[in-house]
Amino acid sequence: MSSVDWEKDDPFEEQRDKIENPMKRLFLVYGRDYAFPVTVGILASIFARLLDLLPPLMLGIAIDAVFREDAVFSEQIPLVLLPEAWLPATQTEQFWFLIAAIAGAFFFGAAFHWVRNWGFNAFAQNIQHDIRSDTYDQMQRLNMNFFSDKQTGEMMSILSNDVNRLERFLNDGMNSLFRMSVMVVGIGVLLFWINWQLALVALLPVPVIAGFTYVFIKIIQPKYAEVRSTVGKMNSRLENNLGGIQVIKSSHTEEYESDRVDDVSMDYFDANWDAIETRIKFFPALRVLAGIGFVITFIIGGLWVFQDAPPGPFTGELSVGMFVVFILYTQRFIWPMAQFGQIINMYQRARASSARIFGLMDEPSKLEQNPDATELVVDDGEVVYDDVTFGYDDEEIIKNVDFTVEGGDTLALVGPTGAGKSTVLKLLLRMYDVDEGSIRIDDQNVSDVTLRSLRRSLGYVGQSSYLFYGTVKENITYGTFDATDEEVVEAAKAAEAHDFIQNLPDGYDTMVGERGVKLSGGQRQRVTIARAVLKDPDILILDEATSDVDTETEMLIQRSLDELTENRTTFAIAHRLSTIKDADTILVLEGGEVVERGTHDELLENNGLYAHLWGVQAGEIDELPQEFIDRAQERTARVLEDAESDDD
Repeated sequence: MSSVDWEKDDPFEEQRDKIENPMKRLFLVYGRDYAFPVTVGILASIFARLLDLLPPLMLGIAIDAVFREDAVFSEQIPLVLLPEAWLPATQTEQFWFLIAAIAGAFFFGAAFHWVRNWGFNAFAQNIQHDIRSDTYDQMQRLNMNFFSDKQTGEMMSILSNDVNRLERFLNDGMNSLFRMSVMVVGIGVLLFWINWQLALVALLPVPVIAGFTYVFIKIIQPKYAEVRSTVGKMNSRLENNLGGIQVIKSSHTEEYESDRVDDVSMDYFDANWDAIETRIKFFPALRVLAGIGFVITFIIGGLWVFQDAPPGPFTGELSVGMFVVFILYTQRFIWPMAQFGQIINMYQRARASSARIFGLMDEPSKLEQNPDATELVVDDGEVVYDDVTFGYDDEEIIKNVDFTVEGGDTLALVGPTGAGKSTVLKLLLRMYDVDEGSIRIDDQNVSDVTLRSLRRSLGYVGQSSYLFYGTVKENITYGTFDATDEEVVEAAKAAEAHDFIQNLPDGYDTMVGERGVKLSGGQRQRVTIARAVLKDPDILILDEATSDVDTETEMLIQRSLDELTENRTTFAIAHRLSTIKDADTILVLEGGEVVERGTHDELLENNGLYAHLWGVQAGEIDELPQEFIDRAQERTARVLEDAESDDD
C-alpha cells in the first residue's frame, strides 16, 4: 500500500458509521451497573453547589441588615429556612451568626465535594475498565480476516486513547455538567427571588449562547471524528516502524521512514489544528456574549441602586447588598453558561471515541459458535477434509480439498509459496470457517464442537515463533499454566532447548524481551516447540516448525519430533522436503488444489511437481523441465502482484 493511500484509509470507518447513539448505549449498557456511585456523586454535587451559593447571600444580608442596617435581619433570612426564634437579635450576634453560616457552608461543601469526586471517579474508572476488557475480549474472538485488514496501532489506539477519552468525559465532563447545571438552576431561582425584572436582563444572552453552542456542535463533531482517525493512523505507522527497526537500519531507510512518520504526524496536526481553530474561536465568542450580558446587568442594576428604578418596565427598589449579591450571582451564572461549550467539546470527543469502540465491539465474527456445541472427544484422531473450499472476498484460496488422515498417521503438505498449505491447517484450527464442505475429527464436525475443546486438542507450532514478553518458563507454560517445573524441563529437553536455556543468565527465569528479541530465531523456535510438547495435544500441527534453525539443530529437533509424533495424528508443512519424506502421506498443493498425493517414493516415481521440487532442493536445477521453470516464474510473479495489491 502506498503511504498516501494508507494514510487516507480509515480501517474503522465502516464500523464507526454503523453505530447509532453510542453515548446512549454507553450509559444503558455500562452505566447501569454503577448507578450507585454516580447517584451519590450527583447528589453530593447538588448539595455542594447549593452550599457554594450561600456565602454571597450571607454577604448581601450582612451589608444590608448588619453593616448598613437598611433592612430587618429576620426578613432577610427566611430563604435559609430557619425559624425566627433561632435568629440573633443584636448586631454583633448577627455578625457572628453570618460568619458561622459562611464557615459551615465552606466546611460541609468541602465534604460534599469529596463525596462527589469519589462517586464520579468510581463511576468513570469502573466503566473504563469494563469497556477496555470487553473490547479486547471481543477483538481477540474475531477471525483472522479481521486482523489481516487492520493495523495493530489502530487497535491499540482504540483500546488505549479512545477508552481513556471516555473516562475523562465520564469523570471530568459529567462532573462539570452537573456542577454547572446546579449552579445555573440554583442561581436562576435566587436571581428571580431577589429581583425578577433584573434577572430577565441577566438572562438575555442565554438564548444566543444556546444557539451558538448548537452551531458549534454541528461543526465540531465531524472534526473530532477525523482527529480520532488520524491518531489511529499515526499509531499504526509508529508501531510498524518500531517493530521493523532492524529492517529500517539494515536498509538504511531512516530518512525515508522519518518522512513517512512526518507525513502521518502532519495529517494528525492538520486535523487536530482544524478542530482547535474551531474551538478557540467558539470559546472567546461565548465569553464576549456572557460579558455583554454582565455589563448590561451591572449598568442597569447600578443605576437602580443610586438613581432608583431606571425608566421603562423596571419598578421597586434594589438595595446595595442585594445588588452585590446579584452581581456575584450573575457572574457565576454567565461563566458556567460560557463553559458549557467545554462540556460539549468533551462530549463530542467522547462520542467519536465511543463510536469507534462500539464499532469494534460490533464487528461480526465469522466464527459463529453453535449454541448447542458439544465438547470434542478425540479417540483415534482421524481427520477428514470432505470437499473443502474456502476463500477471502470471493477469491477462492482452497478448492475442493479432500483427504483422510488415519489416527496416528502423519500427513505432510508441500507445494510452492502461496499454494494454500497454511490455510488448509488454519481451517482445522477454525481460524477461519470453511465456505463449502466440512472438516471432521473422529466423525465430529469441527463447526459443531466448542472452540475451547477443539483448540485444546490441537497443538500448533507455526513458522513464526512468537514469544510473549516474560520469562522462558512463562512462554513454555503458556496455555498449560499448571505444569510443574519437572514437566517444563522434560518438554524443553524434547525440543532440544534445555541445554541453551541452562546457559542463559537466569536459566528458565531469563526474560526473553519483547517478542523474544533476546533469543535467536532458532532458540525462539525451540521454545515454541517445547510449548507444544508440554501441551501434549491429541493432534499436532507443524507449520514450518524448524524453519529458523540450522541443519544440525534441525536434525536434533527432528529426532525429538519423531518421538512426539509417534502414534499421534500429525500435520506437517515444510519447504525442506527432507524433513517430511517419511510421512505416511504427502499432499502436493498448487493454486489451492491437491494435484498429487502419495508417499515420498511414489511421488518421486510420478515425476510431477513434487519430484521437481525435490530436484530443486537436491541441486538438480539443470535437469528440471522448462514447463516447471515457466510455471515457477508465473507463480512468483503472481505472489509479488498479490503482495503489491495488499500494500495498496
